[in-house]
Amino acid sequence: MSKVPVLVTGGAGYIGSHAVLALRDAGWSVAVVDDLSTGNRYVVPEGVPFYEGRVDDRALIQRILAEQGIGAIMHFAGSIVVPESVEKPLDYYRNNTVASHSLISSAVDAGVKHFVFSSTAAVYGEPERVPVDESVPKLPINPYGASKLMTERMLEDSAAAYPMNYAALRYFNVSGADPDGRSGQVGKGSTHLIKVAVEAAVGKRDHIDVFGTDYPTEDGSCVRDYIHVSDLTAAHVKALERLIEAPDENLVLNLGYGRGLSVLEVLDALDRLLPQPIRREMKGRRAGDPPLLISSNRALMETLDWTPRFADIDTILGHALDWERKLLTRNWA
Repeated sequence: MSKVPVLVTGGAGYIGSHAVLALRDAGWSVAVVDDLSTGNRYVVPEGVPFYEGRVDDRALIQRILAEQGIGAIMHFAGSIVVPESVEKPLDYYRNNTVASHSLISSAVDAGVKHFVFSSTAAVYGEPERVPVDESVPKLPINPYGASKLMTERMLEDSAAAYPMNYAALRYFNVSGADPDGRSGQVGKGSTHLIKVAVEAAVGKRDHIDVFGTDYPTEDGSCVRDYIHVSDLTAAHVKALERLIEAPDENLVLNLGYGRGLSVLEVLDALDRLLPQPIRREMKGRRAGDPPLLISSNRALMETLDWTPRFADIDTILGHALDWERKLLTRNWA
């Protein structure tokens, strides 16, 4: 298998920066484009070509693809906050769907052969069965999920029409940080449970809000499938390898561990790592949040040569907590 140069969009963001690390650790040549609206330049490793700008800037993208000889794109750039997508749907369709259309068009025009897309379990909405496999009907209940599903459809149709194959990787709840402390979640105003919880653990917040205590789950709080970001991005590298080895094949895969934890269970696990528990405030449900999302990762395990390394909540929380403590020493946190 030949390793082609890879463009990582959103490579200064949380998941994108970990993908850069995973690619570089595996010997790939990488370039990054990010508009730094939520990303941070400091998490991009030294020596990685960096371009500041948007993925729908056709002239910029065409220049990057040519300058770097790009053969594959990993696309992470976009807006990701579910409640915000309900409040600002047109922003999400612009930043996710319309911008992705521009990027895919640029890739096709430049002859890029492989495209790995950062999708989401939000495409399933409130699934009819759990664990959720890839055949479950795609019925998103918020604009975030709908905007991602539209991009999946564009990729499916583009791969049928042009000499390009793709992987759409549907994330469940991404969490944790690089075990070596090279990157983690930086963005301010995060709504991710574990990010918010570890901010409270190091004193950046005085409490954590629990949104919804009356869901039809065992303890009344939402249940999610939490996957360590380094395991998730390792799967991206494996997916890219598969696309190169099988150019007539496309991949649509869930990325998760296949088991769920409730909000309260995660907070209980974090409290066990701390000298004193975090104060909790119980609030009403947030718009657009389904009660239960757990992956079936059978297709992932059968398709890719991928084995998770950090598949327990104590490890995920420990890495997130180490990163958050590191951020206390950074003036860009």
